[in-house]
Amino acid sequence: MIKSFEEVLQLAKARGPKTIAVAVAQDKEVLLAVNEAKNLGIADAILVGDKEEIIKIANHIAMDLKELPIIDVKDTIEASRKAVELVSTGEAHIVMKGLVDTSIILKAVLDEEIGLRTGNILSHVAVFNIDTYHKLLLVTDAAMNIAPDINQKKQIVENAVFLAHSLDIENPKVAVICAKEKVNPKMPATVDADQLVGMNNKGIISDCMIGGPFALDNAISREAAFHKGISHPVAGDADIVLAPNIESGNILYKALAFLAKSKNAGIIVGAKAPIVLTSRADNDEAKLNSIALGVLMASKK
Repeated sequence: MIKSFEEVLQLAKARGPKTIAVAVAQDKEVLLAVNEAKNLGIADAILVGDKEEIIKIANHIAMDLKELPIIDVKDTIEASRKAVELVSTGEAHIVMKGLVDTSIILKAVLDEEIGLRTGNILSHVAVFNIDTYHKLLLVTDAAMNIAPDINQKKQIVENAVFLAHSLDIENPKVAVICAKEKVNPKMPATVDADQLVGMNNKGIISDCMIGGPFALDNAISREAAFHKGISHPVAGDADIVLAPNIESGNILYKALAFLAKSKNAGIIVGAKAPIVLTSRADNDEAKLNSIALGVLMASKK
C-alpha cells in the first residue's frame, strides 16, 4: 500500500521516464517541477511557449535546458494546441498546463482534429497525503463536473479507479459521500449513492468496492463508523471519496490543501492521455507530485 508521495515518486522513477508536453511553459513553479522531474529521472519534457521568457525563467532558477526542446509559440491558444498535438501524435505521453487558463487547454484537449477525446467525460482527481490518514486519499470531482448525474458519476468513479490502479491499489474502496448515511428520497445524492452501490454489486462498475451513502466521517474514520454502527468494508478505510457535486468536492479539496496543509497532486482523467492540470496556487512540489501521477497513468495505459 502506497502511503506517501515519496513512494509515488519512487514508483514513477521505476516506471518512467515519460515525456511531458508543457503548454505555455513560461511559469516558474511549472519549470521548477519539470526540472526536478527531469533530475529524478521521472520525466523528460518538451516546452511549448514563449522561448525568450522560458529561457529567462530557466536562467533565474539555474535550470539546464540543454536536453529540453523548446518550441517557440507565443500565442497561448496555439501553444496549448501544439502541446496537445504532441501527445496525440505520440511525441509525448502527458499534457501539462503551464501559464494558461484551464478553459484554453481543455478546449485543445477536446478538439476533434488534434485532441484527446475518448467519448467518456473528463474528471479531476486530487490525491492527498494527509498526516492524520493511514494512506493516500483520492478525492473526485473537485474541478470539472458541476452537478453530475448518475451516469456521469459512474464514469467519474471509473476514472478515479483507473488512477488508483495506476498507484497499484488493486481493489480501491470508493466511498460515496453525502450529508447522511441513509437513503433519503429528498436527498438525491443519497439515492445516487445507493444506485452506484447497486451497479458495483451487479458488476456494472468493476475492479473496485463501492460503499455509501456515507457522511465524510464514516468514510475516513473507523471510530466514527463504529459509533454509528456502520460495518461496511469501505467505512473508515476509503481510498477514493466521491463528492456529490463540484462545490462539496472543491471545499473538501481546499480544506485539505490549506487547512490541513496536506501534500497533494491533481490530474485530469478520462482523455487518451493524462492531463496534469494544477491550480496556479499550487507550489512546485504539488506540480511535481502531479507529474508523477501522470507518469504512472501513462505507464498503465
